[in-house]
Amino acid sequence: MIGKIFHELKKLLSLRSLQARIFIIVLAVGIVPSVVMRYGILVSYEERSVQNRISTVQNQLMIIGNHLLNNNYFNTKPEGYIGSMSREAINAELETISNLYEGRVMIINSSLKVVRDTYGISEGKTIISEEVIQCFHGQNISNYDKEHGYIEMTTPIIDTSTNSSVIVGVMLTSISNDAIEATLMALDRKASLLGNLMLVATIAMALILSFVLVRPFNRVTDAINEVKAGYSNERISVPDYAETVHIVNAFNQLLERMRALDTSRQEFVENVSHELKTPMAAIKVLADSLLSQQDAPTELYQEFLVDIASEIDRENRIITDLLALVKMEKKAQELNIVSLNVNDLVELILKRLRPLARKKDVELVFESMRQVSAEVDEVKMSLIMTNLVENAIKYNKDHGWVRVELDADYQYFVFKVSDSGLGIPAESLAHIYERFYRVDKSHSREIGGTGLGLAITKSAVLMHRGSISVTSVEGEGSCFTVKIPLSCVMAG
Repeated sequence: MIGKIFHELKKLLSLRSLQARIFIIVLAVGIVPSVVMRYGILVSYEERSVQNRISTVQNQLMIIGNHLLNNNYFNTKPEGYIGSMSREAINAELETISNLYEGRVMIINSSLKVVRDTYGISEGKTIISEEVIQCFHGQNISNYDKEHGYIEMTTPIIDTSTNSSVIVGVMLTSISNDAIEATLMALDRKASLLGNLMLVATIAMALILSFVLVRPFNRVTDAINEVKAGYSNERISVPDYAETVHIVNAFNQLLERMRALDTSRQEFVENVSHELKTPMAAIKVLADSLLSQQDAPTELYQEFLVDIASEIDRENRIITDLLALVKMEKKAQELNIVSLNVNDLVELILKRLRPLARKKDVELVFESMRQVSAEVDEVKMSLIMTNLVENAIKYNKDHGWVRVELDADYQYFVFKVSDSGLGIPAESLAHIYERFYRVDKSHSREIGGTGLGLAITKSAVLMHRGSISVTSVEGEGSCFTVKIPLSCVMAG
């Protein structure tokens, strides 16, 4: 149990593991929004608190500004009532504001002199400040200095008793933001606590989801391992996800293909044994017949020796084709690519096969649509064309015909062989490329076929990244079509 947990944790630490990636994604999806939300809430609260504080203080300062105007505060007379309120009462209001917001208020007249400073250190001094000058020109300024912990603002004192509004003074105010910072710190502590709880919950959820979501893939792996170990030959099924269904279907198809190959291999061994044993058995019978006759005439010896030589030739053809097929499959990626005039190659092959066609009185016709040059393996391409044309002649009717066509487009060339021969039954079309498969076994042996020609042909075509197809009507003839890339180097 501990070993299994250690193994799962080891997989989780590997970034190549799907489980680790799911864990990281779920963790990121859970943590990133909470961090962003926390930051956004704190920033939003801070901005809103500053704006509310500025707005509140500005409203109170505007009320004091009205008191200053109504009571002629900028009059230079020192004492007494200057309106409904005394100078001391207005100063008390300013002190109250200053103390309430832990700040400083300076009242500046139109000559830029400080009339009142709640700190009492700048009264009578001239202040030249960009914010103050801009305020005298009608621009209210407010700055939030988070680093030094204060908010600075200017409030105009506007005299509206005349037809035109005149700014007769400015209140330059600095207030502390300690209360805002304290609230922010409290919020941050609570957000940190909540964030830590969310982090723990997110990690737990990520672990659970990573294990649960990957479990079907583990079942696929276990099922494949059971098949690989030989414990089961049944089709596996893990229908949890569409992805596992696709993987399982692909594996089941591969398994069926492997079983078919295994069956084909067994049949191939049986067929090879049978095909090689048949000529040897015939030779044995002929030899035993001669040995059993003490005074056999010379003519009989000659007749039997001709039959023995024929069986030996047949055995040799089978072995030669088998070696060619095995060699071709063993070196499936080895092609001796040369630039070749395909038209000339077809002409040469047909020239070699015309005597065989004349012997059966078969008309051999070549139709070339255009000159074709291709980069192919000359030996294997010659083998493909020879096998197809020779089969078309051998399995033809007397006085029949064979038509060879050559055409090309910008990417492929097409070699087509049509005949008026015996044709292939529909049920045999899917098997004609199998080793030792014969449509008509008696006729094949009669004309010397080994049942390997089309298997060799298809193997050579596939080595060129090409394709081969056939259409046939029994008793009317067949048509084989080979499609090969003009450049097998690019196709590979």
